[in-house]
Amino acid sequence: MTHILIVDDEPRIAEPLMFALQREHFTVSHVLLGEEALSRLAFGKVDLMVLDVGLPDINGFEVLKRLRQSSDIPVLFLTARQEEVDRILGIELGGDDYVTKPFSPREVVARIRAILKRLSPRAPASFWQVDEAGARILCQGEALALTRSEYRILSAMIQHPGQVFSRAHLLDICDSDEDSFERSVDTHIKTLRAKLKPLQADTLIATRRGIGYYLERP
Repeated sequence: MTHILIVDDEPRIAEPLMFALQREHFTVSHVLLGEEALSRLAFGKVDLMVLDVGLPDINGFEVLKRLRQSSDIPVLFLTARQEEVDRILGIELGGDDYVTKPFSPREVVARIRAILKRLSPRAPASFWQVDEAGARILCQGEALALTRSEYRILSAMIQHPGQVFSRAHLLDICDSDEDSFERSVDTHIKTLRAKLKPLQADTLIATRRGIGYYLERP
């Protein structure tokens, strides 16, 4: 679960926000002081900090300056200060967003979700994508212009990377009256490589001499 640490010395501010976050299935902790927040971060997992600027021991800007010496967790400032210079300072010190009091807990939750979404690592796109319904294959997001036999051959190889396919096996996969000789498979492989070359993927179709062809993992 995503752990949010709220650093605010006013329970009337922190408690509604804690409730709103817990309702959205976040794990929430609350501390009153900046030094306490830094200690909590040193010994426990925190995914995002909601940080009040006007703390009674050290201000939120100083907390962030010290935090950034060892951590890059996202920080959302909460403050009664509305001057532009304070907002700029908070961002320049490494803050990710800035909300002035009074605020809507729902708005803060939405901002937290936006920060986490923006900073979360994106899953890499699949190198190969086989669209069976459309009988097409995409390589690194680019649709390939394939014949029926080329589609069948490449699709089979993608489903079984590293497996060596004999010419006879690939001929069966083609299942076409036009492909009646094993040597026609060589022609399909040659044209497939040519179509993959602009994407620098032509070398992924490898030859096992005397046996057949196989697809290397990208």
